[in-house]
Amino acid sequence: MSSTEPPPGRGTAFLVVGECVADIVRTPGRPDVVRPGGSPANVAYGLARLGHAPTLLTQTGDDPSGAAVRARLSGAGVSLPAPGGAPVRTPSAVVSLDEAGRADYAFDIAWTLPPRGTVPGPPPDHLHFGSIAATMEPGAAGVRALVERLRPTATVSYDINIRPQLLGGQAESAALVERNAVRCDLVKASDEDLDWLHPGRSPDEVADGWLELGVGLVLITLGARGALVRTPTERVTVPAGRTVVVDTVGAGDAFMTGALDALAHIGALARASLPGLTRAELSRVAAHATVAATLTVARSGAALPGRTELGLP
Repeated sequence: MSSTEPPPGRGTAFLVVGECVADIVRTPGRPDVVRPGGSPANVAYGLARLGHAPTLLTQTGDDPSGAAVRARLSGAGVSLPAPGGAPVRTPSAVVSLDEAGRADYAFDIAWTLPPRGTVPGPPPDHLHFGSIAATMEPGAAGVRALVERLRPTATVSYDINIRPQLLGGQAESAALVERNAVRCDLVKASDEDLDWLHPGRSPDEVADGWLELGVGLVLITLGARGALVRTPTERVTVPAGRTVVVDTVGAGDAFMTGALDALAHIGALARASLPGLTRAELSRVAAHATVAATLTVARSGAALPGRTELGLP
């Protein structure tokens, strides 16, 4: 490899699609703190922190919160093309933390990504989407159209990251998530997502259903119990990292980012590769993702780690 070539995985062209949110973090006995957030935005930020050059297709307003969000992302190396469409205000969320650092959210958000939005730059190798942008109309229709347009040439990942406050009934929401999942190569969810979408079903039962739809790799985070990683033929569990939890904001996004980074570095972000990952490869991906999440929960806000913190060159 010449000195001008990126290390393996660093040349992967990532396109992330989804919301930016100004998080108003509220902790008992402390003043409110405003931090840039939003699950897809956090994933793009995390990929940039790990040495990639992601593009984020999103919407922010021409307001102080939007300026802060854009400054954080562009400062990390995220490309932020103009998405088009009508002007919007920057979405916000009041993030209330309990004494254990667990987060509860109250949203003020709109998502109106145009269905025929232009894809910036060269075609991506990998498209990631999820959370509010995958379920809130009218923008969710634009995301689905973009996935359909790009999936012939790009692998697709979906982080469910369900927000019940912004959804309809449980059965309707579960059907919507399944319609999204069938378009994807990799699906990630938390145990809290599954408890709401599929009450009474085990993580393995839900993963079985997604794998039967054609998903190649399923990642399920289990909080203090670690994580479960599944392909059609392999099953791996990893324990949670040991740390003092400050708050859980961004933990799932850090796990998602770490998994994508690890998959890129082993050359496995290909539709034919994901279902055939070996047990050793799955363990490596899950361990890398878990370390990223562990570092994130040990500090305030969605402060996703950089490469040196993960012991990478």
